[in-house]
Amino acid sequence: MRASTKFLTFIINFLLGVAWAIALVGATYGFVTGFSASFFYALLFTFLGLLPGLFLVVLLEFFCLKLDTHLEMKKQTEILNEILKGIKK
Repeated sequence: MRASTKFLTFIINFLLGVAWAIALVGATYGFVTGFSASFFYALLFTFLGLLPGLFLVVLLEFFCLKLDTHLEMKKQTEILNEILKGIKK
């Protein structure tokens, strides 16, 4: 991901790491909790434990995609303005 500042890139990557950690902890906790009942419940609780973390991962990746799109459109607009200035001369 290429963000406009290194600080923003650091924050987004840090939050992505936190989201993956939440997904891993939720899956582990769900598996351990459900395993005492049966293997089916262990798989079900694992999936349910993964959902909050994966939701955060998808949300942050969507934000990264929109940020990259915005930066790319900003660069293309500058290039098109330069071309327009060249045509008007």
